[in-house]
Amino acid sequence: MPEIVPADKNPKLQTQDALPSTEPAPRSHRTWYRTTLFNAFVIGIVGFMAPGLWNAMNALGAGGAREPYLVNAANALVFALMGFLCLFGAPIANRIGLAWTLVLGAVGYPIYSAGLYCNNRFGNVWFVLVGAACCGISAGLFWASEGAIALGYPEPSKRGRYMNIWLWFRTGGPLVGGAIVLALNSSPDKAGKGAVGYQTYLVFIALQCLSVPIALALSPPEKVQRGDGSKVIVRAEKNFKAEFVALGKASMQRNVLLLLPIFWTAYFNQYSNNFQAAYFGVRARALIGFVSNFGTLLSSQIISTWLDNKRFSVKERISYGFWYVVVLHVVAWVYGWVTQEKYTRTNPIFDWTDSGFVEGFFVLLLWDFARQALQNWLYYLLSTSTDNMSELTRFCGILHGQESFGQAVAFGLNTQRWKGGRVPLGVTTVLLVLSAFPTWLAQHEHQPIEAADADGKAEAELDASDSRKASSDDGAAVTVVQQPKREKL
Repeated sequence: MPEIVPADKNPKLQTQDALPSTEPAPRSHRTWYRTTLFNAFVIGIVGFMAPGLWNAMNALGAGGAREPYLVNAANALVFALMGFLCLFGAPIANRIGLAWTLVLGAVGYPIYSAGLYCNNRFGNVWFVLVGAACCGISAGLFWASEGAIALGYPEPSKRGRYMNIWLWFRTGGPLVGGAIVLALNSSPDKAGKGAVGYQTYLVFIALQCLSVPIALALSPPEKVQRGDGSKVIVRAEKNFKAEFVALGKASMQRNVLLLLPIFWTAYFNQYSNNFQAAYFGVRARALIGFVSNFGTLLSSQIISTWLDNKRFSVKERISYGFWYVVVLHVVAWVYGWVTQEKYTRTNPIFDWTDSGFVEGFFVLLLWDFARQALQNWLYYLLSTSTDNMSELTRFCGILHGQESFGQAVAFGLNTQRWKGGRVPLGVTTVLLVLSAFPTWLAQHEHQPIEAADADGKAEAELDASDSRKASSDDGAAVTVVQQPKREKL
């Protein structure tokens, strides 16, 4: 019978150590509230109630207000502050912990909603801006922690699936919020232009307040129990100074610099709020805010299913996903420009019973569909860049900060009454075209961490195969190398 030589005693294989992020530890009993699935639900529910409902209000166009200009100014403030806090949120999160960062990241959202309520009912302006400031600071911390948790906690082979759970919850917020808005604003007297009823905001405030205690249920990364037994790697720096030095180094990495333009551009199309407010009545906007979420969910499901397709390598999934996103954006923006030019001439106001309603709604649906596919693809690309949770937090903070700065400028641009939206549409189109090449170059040069693991595994298996074939003429024992099990990618 051939002699069995364990891998840990084979000197040839001792030089091919598995990376700690994918090396399974012996399986043991798992505590349900430490599992990756439970933590995916925590981050999903918080995303559902905090930014999800915030998105539901903005899906109405202008936060449900009669005119978009004050809310656009408030949102410009939100995203300007959010950009700075996203950038510097990583050092904060790595020092105080992701759970407390998530809690602080949820508290500002109900204050923002309270500002919109006071403006809607009493005409108060200053509280809208105070709420926007609180929301911007809070949201920066939220996004710095949320992206890292959603991407870093799950097992590598399940990232697309768990990212989709996260996005389903976050999109579920606008879905439920849209249903609430539609129920409260569906009467015939809401067929024309105007603002939503103030009762809408009271429901949102109550739900957003619940996100804070739920955030406390998040497990610290070192206590997360993955299904394959591997550990979440955390290499936080020893103090804030070291964290900021590490942040500066991460900011200058070539892959990060190449991705800056597309992260800056991804959410630049905030003209969609003005488009809704200009061409649709209140209850038509409420219906759009509700139904468009199904398109967003479908987009997320399609791209996430592709990104977890094991029949292709991680590199191939990323490359083909890039071209899929490019095609979606070309279709969405060509159709958007054609429709906008038509509306510039005719200046319609649609109720949901009008014959031209579907044509205008489809513009908004395509914009959101393409944008969601791009976001899923970008964050999957980011999640395969490192196996270190602390570094992933920095990457998410840097790049989501750029998204926020782009949104701040876009909302500021849309505080003006542009004739036919040509200026914001033109700026967004140019930015998308300019960001296409550096994004292609980033994904072309990208070497996923899992792909490197797979190469190492293949090499080790080849060595093992050679060892099995080696036998002597005098019947010497054959050495069979026992490989450590590693999760298939």
